[in-house]
Amino acid sequence: MIDEQGYRLNVGIILMSPEGKVFWGRRVGNRDAWQFPQGGMMPGETPEQTLYRELHEEVGLQQHDVELMACTEGWLNYRLPRRFLRNKRYPSQPSCIGQRQKWFLLKLISAESAIDLAASDSPEFNDWRWVSYWYPVRKVVQFKRGVYVRALRELAPAMRQLRRENERA
Repeated sequence: MIDEQGYRLNVGIILMSPEGKVFWGRRVGNRDAWQFPQGGMMPGETPEQTLYRELHEEVGLQQHDVELMACTEGWLNYRLPRRFLRNKRYPSQPSCIGQRQKWFLLKLISAESAIDLAASDSPEFNDWRWVSYWYPVRKVVQFKRGVYVRALRELAPAMRQLRRENERA
């Protein structure tokens, strides 16, 4: 779904392990392209519906496998570099200049073995690992870095609360 300004509406997913690490996935087809799961909204979908659909498509998890900890208050956006902009040969398709994203912080409550990158017919990731909370900021592609910083900062209080709860347990 493309909004009136040319941004593709999208959700970003930060999946956290009980130990406070975050899921970091390597995209299919590019051994150096690592990112958080994310995906576009379909017409009529709410951000939360998109979240759970994308979580299953990209990571193989269902809603009962996670606990929703927090989400960004507003939408965060980034512009795509010129080389990623849609070709103007298709004027019937709206031009997409970037992504407008709502970010969610989830805690994995099922066993790690529930993660299944091949759950969808067209997997988006071919590898994954747990990394420290701020690690992705240094490693994500440059044009997404600002959104990652803003999302992680806004969701950090919920992450710290989760860590405190785990230390008490």
